[in-house]
Amino acid sequence: LEDYSRENRVTKVDRRKLLKGTAAGGIATAAVGGLAAPALAQTMPELKWRCTSSFPKSLDTLFGSLEFFCKRVSDLTDGKFQITPFASNEIVPGLQAQDAVSNGTVEMCQTASYYYWGKDPTFTFGTALPFGMNPRGVHAWWYQGGGDALMNEFFKKYNMYGLMFGNTGTQMGGFFRNELKDVEALKGVKMRIGGFAGSIVSRLGMIPQQLAAGEIYQALEKGTIDATEWVGPYDDEKLGFHKVAKYYYYPGWWEGSATGHLFIGQKLWDDLPKLYKAAVTAAAVEGHMWQHTRYDHVNPPAMKRLIGAGVELRRFPDSILDASFKTANEIYGELAAKNADFKKVYDHMRAYRKDWFDWYQVADYTYDTYMLIQNQKKLL
Repeated sequence: LEDYSRENRVTKVDRRKLLKGTAAGGIATAAVGGLAAPALAQTMPELKWRCTSSFPKSLDTLFGSLEFFCKRVSDLTDGKFQITPFASNEIVPGLQAQDAVSNGTVEMCQTASYYYWGKDPTFTFGTALPFGMNPRGVHAWWYQGGGDALMNEFFKKYNMYGLMFGNTGTQMGGFFRNELKDVEALKGVKMRIGGFAGSIVSRLGMIPQQLAAGEIYQALEKGTIDATEWVGPYDDEKLGFHKVAKYYYYPGWWEGSATGHLFIGQKLWDDLPKLYKAAVTAAAVEGHMWQHTRYDHVNPPAMKRLIGAGVELRRFPDSILDASFKTANEIYGELAAKNADFKKVYDHMRAYRKDWFDWYQVADYTYDTYMLIQNQKKLL
C-alpha cells in the first residue's frame, strides 16, 4: 500500500500543473469538437435529386414510403442531400420510371422491377417470382443469400443500381366480376395483372393487361377489363374496386412477396460520397420496413370493411392453383434455356427457396397453423 501510495501520490505543485494542462487540453478539445461537425459538413456537397415514382400520391402506403425515405436522407445528411419525390405522371408516366433513370432524365425512381419484364424476364426477380417465397424468405435471400449482388449485376446492364425498397406482403388474387369455379372459367377473362404473371395466365386462356394504378378503376368500371389485382385490402379499397366487382380472390400466387425498388443512375451511385451512400442505404432499409409494417397494420381493418360492404371472399380453387403452378414451371424452364441472366438468378433462387421452405415448415408454419386454428375456434 505504501509503495502504491508513493507511486501515485500527486503533490500540490503536480496537481496545479495537471489542472492547468487539463484546462488547456479541454479548451483544445472543445475547439476541435466545435469545428469537427461544421468542417465535415463543409466538405460534403449539396445535392438535389429528383425521384419519380410509379405510384400516385393517393396510395399513401407506396408513395408515403417514398416521402418517408426522402425525409430520412435529408435528416441523416443534415439537409445537405435533398431528394424530392414526384408521383407518377408528374415527370413521366408511372410505367416509364425505370427508363427515366436509365436515360438520365431523373436521378432515381421508385418502382416495381417486374413492370419491365418485357425487356428481360430477369426483371421479375426484383419484385416477385410467381410461386416464390414469402417476404421473410425473400428478405433473407436478398440481404443475406446473395440476391442483392446477383440482381445488381443484372441492373447494371441498364445503367442503374437497385436498392430493395418496400414490401406489400403476400398479395390478394384480386377482384373479379364473376365467380371462378375451375380453370375453364379463366378463359377470355381480361385482367389487369402486373409483371411476369401475365405470361402465365395467358396460357390458361386469360387476356392480361398491364395498367398503372390510376387507370385501373375506370377500365374495370367500363368493362374494358373483367378483373384486376393490385395489392391488398387497404389499397384495393382506396382504389374502389369493390364498387364494380364483387368477388375477391386469394392468394395472389404471383406475388407471395411483392418487393419494390429504388433505382439510381449507376454513375451517380458510383460517384456518391460514402457518407451519402450510407445515408441512402440506411434510409432505404427504414423505408422498406415502414412500408411493410404499414401494410400489415392497415390491411386487417380494411379487410373487415370490405366484407362489411358486401365483398365475397373466395379462395382460388386448387385446380386453378395447380394449373398455374405447372404452367409457371414450364415457362421458367423455357426461359432458362434461352436467357443466361434468367437462368443464373432462377437457379440460385430456386435452390434457396427449397432450403428455406424446408426450414419454414418446421417452426413458423407449424406455429402459424396452430394459432390460426385457435382463431377459427374463436379462442384468440
